[in-house]
Amino acid sequence: MTRYLIRRLLIAVPSLLGISLVLYVILALAPGDPFSALASNPSIPPAVAEALRRKFGLDDPIMLRYWHWLIAMLHGDWGYSFDSRVDVDVLIMQRLPTTLYIIGSSQILALLVALPVGIYAALRPYSLFDQIASTFAFIGFSLPTFFTGLVLILIFSIQLHWLPFVYRTNITATGWAGVWAHIAQAIMPVLVLGLFQGGSWTRFVRASVLDVVHLDYVTTARSKGLAERTVVGRHIVRTALIPVVTVVALQLPFVFGGAIVTEQIFRVPGIGSLLISAILANDTPVIMAITFVFACLVILFNLIADILYGWLDPRISYR
Repeated sequence: MTRYLIRRLLIAVPSLLGISLVLYVILALAPGDPFSALASNPSIPPAVAEALRRKFGLDDPIMLRYWHWLIAMLHGDWGYSFDSRVDVDVLIMQRLPTTLYIIGSSQILALLVALPVGIYAALRPYSLFDQIASTFAFIGFSLPTFFTGLVLILIFSIQLHWLPFVYRTNITATGWAGVWAHIAQAIMPVLVLGLFQGGSWTRFVRASVLDVVHLDYVTTARSKGLAERTVVGRHIVRTALIPVVTVVALQLPFVFGGAIVTEQIFRVPGIGSLLISAILANDTPVIMAITFVFACLVILFNLIADILYGWLDPRISYR
């Protein structure tokens, strides 16, 4: 197990280097100048903008700039935000807890919906429950998140006045009132992301369980007189979850990207809204840091999926 992890981590190093190089070159060649506003401001001498460009190395060759960025990154220096005038790591850490709270809650909700509904629907295919579950699952992942978010705002905020539609971090209430205020403003973003993912995963769980439920070893387990709960839990679900783990692990990093739209709708001050504002301001250090973190998440969740394979299926060995 330890040798397997070390080997996978060593393989991840050149992958991350290649990804970072491609990202940096694309951002460096993209049109726009972070100091264009200073250059066009008549009250600021042109020498100031030129001095800032030299200070941050924007006039250096691309490969030299990438090398300086890589060395700084290895030393824990993520760069300096041209737009916010603060270090990039400080800026990201200010937004990361909110994003993790929303994304984590939504994915837990998606799994709590997808696993029981998908398994029960597969065990009773073409029943009334299966047809209802399939209908709602299709609706869940067919509707875009921006449409679902607007519908929830119209119903629960505009019409019923139950939930706030603007996410605030400066809540002053304390005690249970403060706890409820934090929960209430997160309900709609979590529902939008969770139901979207839950609908897609429900269909996949159902299909995966259907592939396993009629296999010979399941029939043998039932013929031995094992309880149905034991057959489903040990012999059906455990095997059916192997492809589900692959889908969940590969989709989780992209949920952070998909949360950009949801964060914009509900004004959630998270990583997604930070990325949008950085793109609009051409703040390349922030864009580079966030996209590189997304790439690291893809590799990390792939590794987690491979580890879970061995736990779900004893036939898989770490070599």
